[in-house]
Amino acid sequence: MMNLALKRRVTELGPWFQNMRLGEIETAPDHFLGDYPAFKWERFKHVVPEDLGGRSVLDIGCNAGFYALEMKRRNAGRVLGIDSDARYLEQARFAAAHFGLDVEFKQMSVYQVPALGEAFDLVLFMGVLYHLRHPLLALDLLYQHVVTDLMLFQCLQRGDERTALPEENYDFSEWAVFDKPDFPRLFFVEERYANDPTNWFIPNKAAVEAMLRSSGFLVEANPEREVYLCRRGRRPYMVEPPPI
Repeated sequence: MMNLALKRRVTELGPWFQNMRLGEIETAPDHFLGDYPAFKWERFKHVVPEDLGGRSVLDIGCNAGFYALEMKRRNAGRVLGIDSDARYLEQARFAAAHFGLDVEFKQMSVYQVPALGEAFDLVLFMGVLYHLRHPLLALDLLYQHVVTDLMLFQCLQRGDERTALPEENYDFSEWAVFDKPDFPRLFFVEERYANDPTNWFIPNKAAVEAMLRSSGFLVEANPEREVYLCRRGRRPYMVEPPPI
C-alpha cells in the first residue's frame, strides 16, 4: 500500500488512541501523553520474556492492538485481543495485517471471558480496570477462567503512593486507619474524569495491590509506576468464586 493510500486509511479508521507506527505514518502523533503506549512499554518490556516460546496470550481491552502485536513479535503462539469497541478492533486488524502478524481479535467485554472456554499462559489487562463498574468481579473472572500463570496488569492511579500491608482484622471502633494515606482507597468518579465518562473507580497504589492480592494474584514485579507482573496464586479463603 502506498503512503498516500495508507495515510488515507489511517484517517478513515481514526481517531486512534494508540500511536502505532505504520512505516512513516503515525496513527496518533498528537496524543496528549506523547508516543503512547510505546514510551510506557519501553519502561517495563524487560519483565516479559523476549521469547515467549509459543505461549498463548490474551490481551483484554486491546484497543488498536499495540501490546498484542508486541507479544506476537516475541514469538507467542496463539494471541487473542478482545475489546468492547468495534472501531478499535477494526484498527487492530488493520495494523496486524499491515505488519503481517497472525493475531485474532474479537469484540467482547472482560465480563464475557468465561465464554471463551479457554485459559492463557499470559494475560494482559492493561488500562481497563478503572473503566469498569465492577472491577473486583472482572479480576475474579480473570482468575477463575483465563489466567493460568502470568498476568501483566496496569491501572491508572491517583492519591498517595505509599503502601502498607493491612492487619488481619480491625475492631469496629477503629476509625483512624481509614484516614491513613497508605490505606487502600478507591476514588469514585460520578460524572467524568479527563473528559471520559467511563472512568469510574481510580485507586491509589495501596488499593491496586490490595485488590490484586484479594483476587488471588501475587505481585512479582512493579517495573513501572502503574504496571505489575502478577502470578496466579491462591484465592483468599473468604473470596467466593464468581457466579459466572
